[in-house]
Amino acid sequence: MLSLLLTYFLFLLIIFLLQRKLIYFPETRSIEDQQALAAQFDLAPWPSVADYRGLVARSSSNDLIGTVLVFHGNAGSAVNRVYYVNALTRLGYRVILAEYPGYGARKGKPSEQEFITDGLETAQMALAMFGEPVFLWGESLGCGVVAGIVNSGRIPIPGIVLVSPFDSLPNIAGHHYWFFLGRWLTRDKFDNIKNLQGYSGRTAVIMAHRDQVIPNQNTMALYHSLKGSKHLWEFKDADHNTLPLSPGLTWWHEVMKFVEEQNEESL
Repeated sequence: MLSLLLTYFLFLLIIFLLQRKLIYFPETRSIEDQQALAAQFDLAPWPSVADYRGLVARSSSNDLIGTVLVFHGNAGSAVNRVYYVNALTRLGYRVILAEYPGYGARKGKPSEQEFITDGLETAQMALAMFGEPVFLWGESLGCGVVAGIVNSGRIPIPGIVLVSPFDSLPNIAGHHYWFFLGRWLTRDKFDNIKNLQGYSGRTAVIMAHRDQVIPNQNTMALYHSLKGSKHLWEFKDADHNTLPLSPGLTWWHEVMKFVEEQNEESL
């Protein structure tokens, strides 16, 4: 019995020390390969090849409603999220697919603090280059990055969109890995309820009813905690990876119209 307990605790120690390799699944490549792949989708490194922070459509017009800065989920890289560019540019927005440190062609090691600090710098750069409004769009883990940027209070954000968001990462880990004490051993917290508690802008939430990664109860816990204007879009037949993302679907327009309303009212 003692040997089993020792093996169990040793396993917990290994999980604790290596957990970021179990949370983050970056797809990496050279900047040359990144450029070549991005060009296939008419995307270019932003703001430049030398200071690569993400991807932007080459054909973006100067007469735009605003900028949408997208922070993707924990797997792949920014170039895998071209569907945001396809859907939102046709609605009149500049779309920047932000890249995380340690993902794509960027150097660095993934972590909550690294993502949020870097994400804030990227958002500040987008605001300086393009002006207001800048809307933040988070996808799954990216919702935690958006919430962290908002919590900093260092950049005006009139509206945010959260796709498959969650209340906190320890709660998700506790749901999936309760036997390994996931709730208590998780180092990166991404406490979205805490980080968004003071946010007064507009929040659009997209939830898949059959989400097997982010349980609906965790999404709704966050949604009910939001104090500002909010609206929920529910997709009953979708799971975490099968949300309807085709350009031209009406929900894209509905979501952006909602988060944009406050900006229109202030004009």
